[in-house]
Amino acid sequence: MNGKRCRKRIMCVFGTRPEAIKKCPLVNEMKKRDGLEVMVAVTAQHRQMLDQVLDTFSVVPDYDLNIMKERQTLFDITLNVLSGIKEVLEKAQPDVVLVHGDTSTTFVTALACFYLKIPVGHVEAGLRTYNIDSPYPEEFNREAVGIVSRYNFAPTPLSRDNLLREGKNPGNIYVTGNTVIDAMQHTVKEDYTHPELEWAGEDRLIFITAHRRENLGEPMHRMFRAIRRVLDEHPDCKAVYPIHMNPAVREAAEAELRGCDRIHIIEPIEVFDCHNFEARSFLCLTDSGGIQEECPAYGVPVLVMRDTTERPEGVEAGTLRLVGTEEESIYQNFTLLLEDKKEYEKMSRAVNPYGDGHACERIADILEGKPYTPWK
Repeated sequence: MNGKRCRKRIMCVFGTRPEAIKKCPLVNEMKKRDGLEVMVAVTAQHRQMLDQVLDTFSVVPDYDLNIMKERQTLFDITLNVLSGIKEVLEKAQPDVVLVHGDTSTTFVTALACFYLKIPVGHVEAGLRTYNIDSPYPEEFNREAVGIVSRYNFAPTPLSRDNLLREGKNPGNIYVTGNTVIDAMQHTVKEDYTHPELEWAGEDRLIFITAHRRENLGEPMHRMFRAIRRVLDEHPDCKAVYPIHMNPAVREAAEAELRGCDRIHIIEPIEVFDCHNFEARSFLCLTDSGGIQEECPAYGVPVLVMRDTTERPEGVEAGTLRLVGTEEESIYQNFTLLLEDKKEYEKMSRAVNPYGDGHACERIADILEGKPYTPWK
């Protein structure tokens, strides 16, 4: 072709903030490669929070479906992504489509690729709880994507083993580490400052995130009540909670945390701020997925306010502790880590099992057809 080497056309599709945090470093790494032509399509399943991450990593989408609407349901997301991504894929004609993790954008894009016979690469493949209802709908999404994936980029050996047990082709599974560790190398700065950190001062900073669909309603109210009780009893702690855009989350927070002067509920923050807050925290309470991988890199223990986790490596290593959504369990475990130095140090000194910061390089090598050395 006019003397030029034919490049493999790679399309990255994502739509939420967590996907973007882990996908943008990969986009930028692949754009450095002579053998790859990279395109980016976003669904904007999360509009505002997605845009923050795109700006941080200077990634400009080639296609933007802009599907988000107020109080959108899983039906809305599924129908709008499926109808929109079909036109994009037919126009762009990628050789491989990369999806990430377990969002509705990921599942629906993989389904569209299956219908159009386009190979799928699944980044962060093989995470499992094997409980189809927890997390919901994420466990279904990632298992379904695994059925059609041509490339399975497993972040850890345990993720690989899950795929092998399911009968996936060993030749299609690659252990790469998690791309979120790559992202953090570009975001955490020693000279970082923020008004909320100045407010916290010398007090122990507690970083909170809570938004999971299965926790909406009474579970979230119990979570917030437990957090408030602990903060009321520990005047040397202050908490920052960047609240999710979901109105149901905001209603629960208003009901249970209103008037507590030891917690600041703030608007969603950019990934740059989020990683720097995590690095400076004493402890994190979350029902998120990505934070379970991020905080251990800074030696910050994580209490996971869920009944299951698809990241058992962290539980086994001791960096995470599953505490469920019952008020007393969260209260007791939160209090223990604030008052028992040995328990705290046991978690804070555990080794992060999620990556070495070179996952994006490995994935790009594989897509270029180059040799790669598995992580672990």
